[in-house]
This record gives sequence, C-alpha cells and structure tokens, in this order.
Amino acid sequence: MVALRRALTAYNPRLTTPMLLKDISLKLPQENILYDEVLLELAERGHSGEVLRFWESEQLFIVLGRTGKEAEDINVDAAHRDQIPVLRRASGGGTVLQGPGCLNYSLVLSKGHDPAIADLRKSYEFILGKVIVALRNVGIKAEFYPISDIALIEGHKKISGNAQKRAKKFILHHGTILYNFDLTKFERYLKMPADVPEYRQGRSHAEFVANIPSEVRDIKKALYDAFAVSREEQFMDSRELECLQEFLDTRNARQEPAKHQR
Repeated sequence: MVALRRALTAYNPRLTTPMLLKDISLKLPQENILYDEVLLELAERGHSGEVLRFWESEQLFIVLGRTGKEAEDINVDAAHRDQIPVLRRASGGGTVLQGPGCLNYSLVLSKGHDPAIADLRKSYEFILGKVIVALRNVGIKAEFYPISDIALIEGHKKISGNAQKRAKKFILHHGTILYNFDLTKFERYLKMPADVPEYRQGRSHAEFVANIPSEVRDIKKALYDAFAVSREEQFMDSRELECLQEFLDTRNARQEPAKHQR
C-alpha cells in the first residue's frame, strides 16, 4: 500500500503544475462569472494548470445555475424594481445572491490530481473537506452536507454553497463563503427553492443561512494553505484577457441572461 501511494504521488500533476493563486475581482458581475470559465478553458487547452481564485463583487446580483429558471427561483418583481442584474453561470447548482460580504473561491483542478476529482460526488467531499479544515483553522466548526453544502455544526446554518462545471481533463469548482453579507437580501430576492436539502427542515432563508465571524483575509489565508498554493499571479495575462473578451462577445451575442441584466 505504501509503495502504491508513493507511485501515485510520483504522477501527481501538482508536482509539475503547482497551484496558482489569482486574487482577482473584476468590476462587472458578468466578467467575474466568465473569468472562472476562462481559467477552466485555458487549462483544458493546455495553456495553464490548477488555480485557486478569490473574488468578491462590489455589486449585488443574482446568478442562476445552468438549468435554473427565473420564475421559479427569483422574486422577479423585486429584482426588476431594484435593478438587480440576473446572470447565468455554466455550472449546475441552485440560484445564489452575490455581493459585498460574500467571498467566492474558485478552483480549477486536474482530474488526474486525485481519483476523487474524477468522480462528481467524491470530488465534493474531497474539496469541501479541505475547505472545512481551512475554516477550522480560523475557529469555525463546520460540516459537509451532501451534495454541495457546508453548514455550521451549531445550528446547522448554511455558510457555503458550491457548484461545478466538469470538462474532459479539468473541473471548475466554485463556492461561496458568507462572512459579512446582508442576509435580509435573500428573503427579498430569492424564493424558497423547490429542491431543498433535508437538513434545511423547512427553514426560511433568514433562519437557514449565516455569516461566519471571521476576517476575509484570514479565510483566504486558510484556504491558501489548505490547497497548498505555491505561487501567486495577481494579474490577467494576455491569453486570459483575449479569452474573456471572446466569452463576453459570445454571451452578448446570445443576449443571455436577458431581461434583468444591466
């Protein structure tokens, strides 16, 4: 068993493609959503490797999952009245609200890094296990609720939702961590989802979600350590800029998502 483990480690792509940190928040909501997809696309093309990205939006906006429906998930009248943009991401998962006080972490991971990454359900347990360890290191006791939530042990309140887009060689895993978000906004803009986890126990948004009492810089540092980041690059390179513009042009041409986007 030890010999096998050593052999697998010898082929770990992390040895030749160290985890890169990009702490980059872009100005527009659509740019932030698409930049995650850019990082996955460039990894698939062989132009980059594994990445941990942090970002946070200055602007409040709503993001539908790949198959989410506005009429079912959003209080459309309130969003329209308050001019809240509604966007769509390429990954699955439920509809989320973004804005100040909600830290986003995005991971581009090689399916060859660990056997768990290649399996959808196992990958959530693998990745979120590391996030839970990171949270423990900033004093937060949390646990994993399949398939993709992290909640506080005390009170079982949700602090992190996660989703994935899976490509041939890499996956994009992105999640949120609430640390200083205006939780009243959930009730205003989001309906109760039709598909809810059992541990929610019928609780309203206000009763179900919580901020963690930690500084964002400490959360970032803990995640940085948990995912063994070995280098940082706090800018977008020419390939990323070009690919992002391609994605923006394509999205604008399709006029997606349409009616509440600014």
